[in-house]
Amino acid sequence: MRGRLSDTGPSLDAVTELVIGADGLARCGWGASTPDYAVYHDTEWGRPLHGDDALYERMTLEAFQSGLSWLTILRKRPAFRAAFAGFRIDTVAGYGEADVARLLADAGIVRNRAKIEAAIANARAAQDLPDGLSALLWSFAPPPGRARPGSAAAVPALTDASTAMAKALKKRGFRFVGPTTAYALMQATGMVDDHLTGCHVVTSATGVMG
Repeated sequence: MRGRLSDTGPSLDAVTELVIGADGLARCGWGASTPDYAVYHDTEWGRPLHGDDALYERMTLEAFQSGLSWLTILRKRPAFRAAFAGFRIDTVAGYGEADVARLLADAGIVRNRAKIEAAIANARAAQDLPDGLSALLWSFAPPPGRARPGSAAAVPALTDASTAMAKALKKRGFRFVGPTTAYALMQATGMVDDHLTGCHVVTSATGVMG
């Protein structure tokens, strides 16, 4: 998870920043901070995600999150999906100025013209990829088996791979996907596993799906 979130609750391990929940399961501190985060942490974050439209959705939401909390985006995700036609690349790529105006009037999403226009531009850029968006993004994933970070402080904000991904995307016309956003995308979609050592969630990014 990009950035640092305040850990809450009495069972915080100061070394690993894990929280033991009422269910007895150890979670990354941010994943135990709210019920919404707990569900996202346990069922989505860090689990491998493939498919052009699915990855386009995650890329778009990560871009909209810039300057905001991920919790804000997570709670608005149903409205985003409705506003952006389920994040179908071919549909969003056809959006025009009337759609931009519609989106700017939609109180359910983040009404930022630059980010809305970037989402449309990125759908068009994705259409132009000969092998699709999923193939391009996953080409930057490191081999599975990398050791998990031992603490939140050990989780990087960006890596050489995310910097290379951002550069490749920018070259192909994508917007609002810098190295830090690219790394957050890699974390969220299971290209890397940044669940902390001791977290109960196990994903195929570490070689085993749990």
